[in-house]
Amino acid sequence: MKQRIITGVIAGAGFLGIIILGGIPFTVLIFLLATIAMGEILKMKGISPYTYRGAIAFLFMWLLLLPEWLLPFNALHVERAEMFLLLIVVLLAVTVISKNAFTFDEAGFVILSSVYIGLGFHYFLEARFLDEGLIFIFFVLILVWVTDSGAYFCGRFLGKHKLWPEISPKKTIEGSLGGIMAAVIFGLVYAWFFPVFDSLIITVACILIVSAAGQLGDLVESALKRHYSVKDSGQVLPGHGGILDRFDSLIFVMPVLYLLTFI
Repeated sequence: MKQRIITGVIAGAGFLGIIILGGIPFTVLIFLLATIAMGEILKMKGISPYTYRGAIAFLFMWLLLLPEWLLPFNALHVERAEMFLLLIVVLLAVTVISKNAFTFDEAGFVILSSVYIGLGFHYFLEARFLDEGLIFIFFVLILVWVTDSGAYFCGRFLGKHKLWPEISPKKTIEGSLGGIMAAVIFGLVYAWFFPVFDSLIITVACILIVSAAGQLGDLVESALKRHYSVKDSGQVLPGHGGILDRFDSLIFVMPVLYLLTFI
């Protein structure tokens, strides 16, 4: 527990400091986090990050992750989506060239994993560079963290009905609702001092979406770990597991917020 607290304090302070700093340091940090997370998910599947299959996976993920100003799409006269589709075609061709040493199943895993991690971190990166990006990022982070803490304590003291025992046996319906309530309370307090949206209705809607999507993102990673029979995604953070364990909710929330035009 002591190690967990020390790691949490040091890593949390450094992470928040770089978010505040923004710019190149923040971009580099997100690149490193996404790269480590991709390595973790590849290892779950049994794909070594140091093989050509791993290299292809990182290439796909980086293509979706990196901001426009780092990728020469304009010079190449192509869109990001067009390049991604071209690489999918190449990837499928590799299954033939390799005589199924690189299987269709692995190709599908690489594509889905790169979208999951690449776009999740990409929209986190993009949100920071909005006009009020710092206020918005802290709003989302607080909602995700408060939801997680609220769900834990409400589930521990009030939980009776299992939320989804086949995926995460310890989570309860009471804990989930408690996490949402905690997010609403803390989110409204934050928005009182640092208005994120002009409308109270939009603010509450965003709070509910982030809280619910964050819990779903946590369940998605739990399902992934259960399928591959691993306890943690990695051991990068002593006492906290891997990068995916810490960012599973956030990288699920950010694309949802983008799709619903909150970003």
